[in-house]
Amino acid sequence: MPPDDEPGESERASRDTATEAARRASASERASLDGRREAARAGGLGGWFASPRKYRALFFVLASVGIVAAVAWALLGDRLLVVRVVTVSGTHLVAPAQVITAADVPAGTPLIRVDTALVAARVEAITQVASARVSKDWPDGLSITVTERVPVMAVRAAGGGYYLVDHDGVVVRSASARPASLPLFQTGVPGSQLRGNPDVATAAAVLAELPSWLDREVENVAVTGSASGSSGNAGVEGASVPAGSVVLSTGGGETVVWGTPAMAGVKARELAILMRDRASYYDVSDPNTAVTK
Repeated sequence: MPPDDEPGESERASRDTATEAARRASASERASLDGRREAARAGGLGGWFASPRKYRALFFVLASVGIVAAVAWALLGDRLLVVRVVTVSGTHLVAPAQVITAADVPAGTPLIRVDTALVAARVEAITQVASARVSKDWPDGLSITVTERVPVMAVRAAGGGYYLVDHDGVVVRSASARPASLPLFQTGVPGSQLRGNPDVATAAAVLAELPSWLDREVENVAVTGSASGSSGNAGVEGASVPAGSVVLSTGGGETVVWGTPAMAGVKARELAILMRDRASYYDVSDPNTAVTK
C-alpha cells in the first residue's frame, strides 16, 4: 500500500495550482481595466493632444474662429463702435464747444482709432487749459476732463487793465480792474514774456505757502533785483536783502521781506509773533535773525 502521507501531498499540489490560477486571472482583469481607462483617456480631450493630426485640426478651427471675429470687427466695428457723443467736464473759463473743437474728433470716427493722448495734447494747447484727460466711453462716447489754469497774481498791462496770470506766468485772462483776491505783481516785464519768468514762479511759490491770515492781507508782491530784472529793489530798505527775495506789501501799509519760498512754516510763525508789536517793516527772510522797524 502507498504511504499514509501521499493523499496529503496531492491535496496541497491541487491547492497551489488553484491559487496560481486565481492570481493570473486577477492580473489579467487588472490589465484589462487599465486598458479600458487608457482608451477612455485617449478618447477624451487628451486624445486631441496625443494625436498630432487632431491637434492640427483643433488649431485650424481656432484660427478660423479668430479670423472670422477679426473680419466681423473690421466690417462692423467701424460702423457700430464710432464716436457719437463727446462730453466735456471741468470747464469754467473755457466753453465746452471750444474744447470739442480743439479735440478735433469728428462724429463717426471709429472709437478704436482715437488716440486719446493726441486728443489731450490738442486740448491742452488752449491757453486756459493746464491739463486734459481723455477716455473712451464704449460703445460710442468720448469723455474729456479739463483742469483749467488758475490766476494767482495780477500784472498791469501796458495799455491799461490787468493780466491775470497763473503760477507759470501764463496769462489766463485780462480784466479792466484788479480782482480784490489777487495781489498785484510789480514787474516791468511785458505780458508776452511773463510765461516761464523765474521771478513769477518764485513769487507764486511764496504766495501758495502763505497762511490764510496773511494771504488775504497781501496787496502787492515783488522780487528784488534778480537776473530777470523784473522788480528792481521792490521798495526794500537798505541793500542787505539779497537779489531774488520776495517782498510782500499789505493793505495796512506793512512791508514783509519774505525771502525765498524755503522754510515757509517757520517764517509764518515768526512773523505772527513779530506782528504782535506794531511795526511797518518785517524781515523774516532769515527766521533766526528776524528784523522789524
